[in-house]
Formats: sequence, C-alpha cells, structure tokens
Amino acid sequence: MKLANTDLRNIFFMSAVKTGYGDAEGNISERHLAFWDKRSKHVAAVIFEPFFIDKKVRELPTQIGIDSDDKIDGHKKLVEIVHRNSAKAVAHINHPGRMANPKLPGNVYLSASDIECPNGGQKPKSLLIEEIKIVQQQYVDAAIRAEKAGYDFIELQFGLGYLIAQFISPNSNKRTDEYGGSFENRLRFGLEMLRGIKSSTNLPIIVRLSGDEKYEGGLTIQDAIEIAKVLEQEKISALHITSGDACMSPPWYYQHHFIPKGKTWELSKIIKENVALPVITVGQVNEPEDVEEIISNNAADFIVIGRALIADPDFVGKYLKQVEGRIRPCSSCLTGCLGRIKIGKGLQCEINPLVGRELEEITPAEGQKNYAVVGGGLAGMQAALALKQRGHQVTLFEKEKLGGQFNFAPLPSQKHSLQKQIDYFIDEIKDAKIKVINKEATTEDLIGNYEGVIIATGSKPFIPPIDGLKEYHWAEILYEFNLPKNKNVLVIGGGLIGVEIANTLVDYDNKVIVVEMLEDIARDMEMVTRKLNLKKLIEKNVVVYTNKKVSMVRGSNAMLKSKNVFDDFWIEKIDVFVVAAGMRPNKELIEKLKEKIPYYVVGDADKIGDAVSAIQSGYFVAKEL
Repeated sequence: MKLANTDLRNIFFMSAVKTGYGDAEGNISERHLAFWDKRSKHVAAVIFEPFFIDKKVRELPTQIGIDSDDKIDGHKKLVEIVHRNSAKAVAHINHPGRMANPKLPGNVYLSASDIECPNGGQKPKSLLIEEIKIVQQQYVDAAIRAEKAGYDFIELQFGLGYLIAQFISPNSNKRTDEYGGSFENRLRFGLEMLRGIKSSTNLPIIVRLSGDEKYEGGLTIQDAIEIAKVLEQEKISALHITSGDACMSPPWYYQHHFIPKGKTWELSKIIKENVALPVITVGQVNEPEDVEEIISNNAADFIVIGRALIADPDFVGKYLKQVEGRIRPCSSCLTGCLGRIKIGKGLQCEINPLVGRELEEITPAEGQKNYAVVGGGLAGMQAALALKQRGHQVTLFEKEKLGGQFNFAPLPSQKHSLQKQIDYFIDEIKDAKIKVINKEATTEDLIGNYEGVIIATGSKPFIPPIDGLKEYHWAEILYEFNLPKNKNVLVIGGGLIGVEIANTLVDYDNKVIVVEMLEDIARDMEMVTRKLNLKKLIEKNVVVYTNKKVSMVRGSNAMLKSKNVFDDFWIEKIDVFVVAAGMRPNKELIEKLKEKIPYYVVGDADKIGDAVSAIQSGYFVAKEL
C-alpha cells in the first residue's frame, strides 16, 4: 500500500486515542512509549493522541504537547518506537477551541464566536483577526516541530466540533468579517492554516473531517462533500472520515455502543464516491467482520482502529493471521477508556488489565503450586488464567455458571455487546484446560488440597430492611422469562443497576417509578452512558423520586419517606417491586479460611467496583503468586 508516496505495510491505522499518561508540562513518558510500542507491531501507522499547540488550551491535564522546541526530543523517542516496529508515525495536531477543559487552571476558551457549548463548558472569546493569525502560526510551528521529530504524516482535525470545525459550522460561527458568513469565509481559517503548514514543511497532510455532525443544525454529509472537494483542490494526501461533534453529539463523537455500528462507514463511502482522494474510515471497528464489511462495500481505502487495539494490541496481527490466539474483545462500553481518563487515572480498559501497565506482563513462577480459585466471575476467571500463565496448577470453583454476576451485564437494552467479554473468558478457560468444578467450594474442598486460595466470591445485593417487603426482584428480572409487561414497577435504588433495569423495563410497556435515597441517580455510570440513560428515562416518562426511601410496603402499596416527615406519601397499585439498593462484598468464605490456608481476595469480594477493577484485581494478585 502507498499513501502520498509512502509505503505502508497494510491498510490499518491506530486511532488518536487519548491516554492521559503525560505530566503537567505535556512531556512524553515511559508509559506512552510502552503503550504505543505494543500497538505499533502490526498496523501500518499510528495516529498519536491529539498534541496540544498551546498549554492554555489543553483537553487533559496530562495531554502530550508539541507547543515548544524542548519537546522535540521526546517526540523523537515516540517516533523511533513505532519506526522500530516498521510502522509510520502520524502527528495529530489540534486546538479544541471552546472545548478546552473547563476544569484546568489557566486554560483559555477561544472560538469563532462567543457561543458556549450547550452541553457544558466555558463561554469562549471570539478570536480577533490578529489572534487568529497567532493561532494559525501555532499550528504551523507545531507542524515544523513534528517534521523535525521525524513524523511521517500530519493529521489536522477539521471535524468533531473542535476549533476549525467551530469556524466551519454556521451554528458556532456568527462572524461578519472575512472569517464568517459564506461557506468560503467559514473555511478560510482552516485553509489558511493548512496552506501555512504546506509551505513550511514537506510532510503529507491527512485531514480528519466529520461526515455528519449528527445534530439538528450541524454540518451534514452534503456539507462534508463540499468541504472534501475543496480539500482535494488543496492537494492534501487523504481524508479521515468520522462523525459527530464533541460538544453537540457526544455519543457519536465517542462511538458509544448505543450508536448503530457502521453508520460512519456509510459516510466515508459516500465521500469516497465524490472525491479521488484516499479515504480513511473509523468507528467501532472491533471485530474481523467489521473489516470485511468495510472492504467488501468499498467504503474506504484505509481503516482506523482505536479501542479494539486498546483491548487487544494484537487485533490487527490476529486478523492478518500473523499472531495466534483469540481476539480480546472490545464492546465499546467506554468504562475503562473514557471513564478512567475522566477521573484522572489515565487510559485503561474494561477487559485488558495491562493497558497503561504494559511493562507488568506475567513472568513464569519460580516453582509450581496448586491453587484454587473460588468464584467464576470476571475477577475469578482472570485470576485463574493468570495463575495458569505463571505455570501453576489451577482449579476453578463456580457454583452456578461462569461469568458470575456479570452475566446480568448484557441483559439491559443496548448492552448486549458485553456478552463478548463473558464468552471470551470462558473460551480462554477452556483453551487453558483449567479444571472447573460446578459447586460451592467448602472448607473441606479447599483445606489440605491446595497450597493457596484466591477468593473471588463477588458480592451480594443489599436488601434494605423495608417493613412488609416480601416479594421482590433484583437484576434477574431482566432475563427474558422474568420480564414483566404492561405492569406498574417500583425500582428501589437509582444507581447504575436500578437505572439500567428501569430503562429496559420501559421497552416492555411497563410504567416505572425509581426511588433513590440520594440527591441524584446514576451517579456511578460512565458520563456518556449516564446522559443517554437519563435522556431515555425522560422520554419514556419514568417517574423519579430522589432524597426519598421506601419505608413500608402494604400489599401493592409503598410508603415513600422523606427527611421531612410531613412529606411522606403512598404510591399505590404496584405490581412488581425491584430492589437495586447496592451491593455488599461476599466475605463468608474469608471468615471460614482464616489462619487455615493462605488466601487472597480479589474483585468485589474485596471491594465493590466495576468490571475494570475486578479484572485488574484478579490479574495483578495472581501475577505475584
């Protein structure tokens, strides 16, 4: 394959995923080098995370910068890593404009006009003409540094609601000077900057563009076609087609699993039919079948893969039959990647515990031991696999079926992709020939028969002491044979589990009421998922009571109690009660094994968490045994 006279070994690029592995100055760290070393062994090129061109307009406090010459040596190390693996290096240069992180001290907020993002953020300052020239020169200076560092390509962000897109879109550009109004004027900011880079460097340029911004009043596919034709005249090297807007349509921007897979590929196909430029596509490419569909439909010349390479660095190698093994699946959940970055922990992954810790791979144990793992949920299965990889003998006890309580995770509406994670671990357990005993492990099973036990017994639902509550459901109500229809349902608890249950039950014409003791619901959900779930609750007329608890049940009636006793009231004619009031660690086995056999506690049995923490716990505890 060739792109701009540059030889590429295949059609696959890695996407510009944000890592959060840097420092406050924007320097490149050893974690960066290890992360991209793993992910550049089989792809043709790596598009690195967005490099900031001014420290005052960062998206993350730990984002990589290319804003000064003293960072060039660090970038050279990054380029050398991927070149050593025979991949090409793409410098993704971007300015967020009004989307600069509002929580970062010292950040400034600039845009075409002083229109703030309706979904949150600071009100930006409308750039003056002389300030526009300064920002354009910052792009050019960054590109010059990229060339000095040895990058093979530059990618410029013209889409996804960032600064250049803010100038292009009439929704965010209300200027009346030469940078606003007509289509030509709104393109001027980006084109002038593009020409400045072309005249100052010899690097081929890829432009990333939203084929559709996916919100009412945003740029459409017809707008994207016109922009693509202009960029073709500017002799760029390729178009990278995505979809959405970071501000206005986050689910599309993040390619959340609520979004139908393949819609972005359709946009790239349409643009490919209207220009002669090489076209690159992206968006939830996480299974071999996705690659085949894009190729067979001639939707693009090159394919960008992001989260699938986070979940499995060898995704492309396995697809190309260059690496043996099963692909560790990505379900587009955002829990580990976006979710962990948002809380300042850096990029992680729900199913891959080594993301961001690539240098901590398992090594063979000095001596073989015989271990039991009690509990076949995600933490237990991962622990068993890690022990086996260390060279130990392993027996896995699971009293019901492998997957544990994560078997409930794929049941809510639009979360069926999570089943891939359960299937992956079960198949890995089979391939590793780990003995599975389908029974509840007793002290007699364990003591004297094993040299150590990993306790992965998970957690149990917390059932609050509600006077008169006798018949109720938990998440098992979501199994098809349990699902009520056309019923009045009261969900007690408005956390992640309660909200997902509510959002599934409304699909079956149930009238749902959610009661939460705290001030807000779905607090423990990943940000984008939370917004989508709350939006659906509103659309489906789900009644939500906060700062209240169910204190009494009498038949089909429930009393809601408030802090103020005079606000107490009854809800009548409830057909089904669901309790989703949180979880508690299951520590029963711990008490029985104390001082009788070495044991190690992982997952929810140790501390209530999510799938990310459960799998990490199982892996890193077993890694040391």
